[in-house]
Amino acid sequence: MEFDADHPVLLHPGEGETIFDRPERTIRILADRDELALTCFRYEPGQEGPDPHVHRQHTDAFYVLEGKLDFGLGPEVTRMTGTAGTFAAAPPNVVHTFRNASDATVVFLNIHAPSMGFAEMLRAARDGRAADEADFDQFEPPADGGRPLSDAEFRGRGEGQSIRIGENSAVLKAQGPEGFFSLAELTLEPGFRGAAPHRHRALDNGFYVLEGTLSLQLADGWLDAGPGAFGLIPQGHPHTFAAKSKKGVRMLNLAWGHQPR
Repeated sequence: MEFDADHPVLLHPGEGETIFDRPERTIRILADRDELALTCFRYEPGQEGPDPHVHRQHTDAFYVLEGKLDFGLGPEVTRMTGTAGTFAAAPPNVVHTFRNASDATVVFLNIHAPSMGFAEMLRAARDGRAADEADFDQFEPPADGGRPLSDAEFRGRGEGQSIRIGENSAVLKAQGPEGFFSLAELTLEPGFRGAAPHRHRALDNGFYVLEGTLSLQLADGWLDAGPGAFGLIPQGHPHTFAAKSKKGVRMLNLAWGHQPR
């Protein structure tokens, strides 16, 4: 599929731009914006990501949806295991890598902010084009090892700043300034009707459903999104969301900035 940067989109499970869909791994692009690229990965046991590397101008972040993802972070490539609900991030010049070292499937979201051409790099790999046709910000670890491990971010399941929003709650997993995005786990109580439709002048909003059925109101009316669905609302578009069903909703809210229009 082609992404329309100017209009909202709701992707159901399995939708998005497929890069690879093989028995051993699946990679799909869910959002391709200059400010942020969002992809969804499935790795079977033994699958490995790239060798340890750094990005000089952007943050590479991860949210584990299912299974266990093994991270290597910092100058010593320190190994840390993230289970479902874990957020990890490597800001610019923090060495990092990742792999599935477990005996089960792992599924995770990957965030590059700003995107720095990450989606185009994936397309070049899929299409067999020369690597230099995709301008991407990725380099071998520097001789000095890069920034310390303490500059990486790692928050396990349930970890983060807890916030009450009326009857609902949120756990803030990530908030700028590095990467210029925020990521929060939201829990909506059954029957939550949402705020009045509104728009953001300088933010894109993304919603990834973890549990339950999220109702999104966009220009064309209400749309239902179940587990694994992703909704993207670019800046300037009116929207709201609700939990109309008898069951509550758990979801991720991803937001990233723009210059106001």
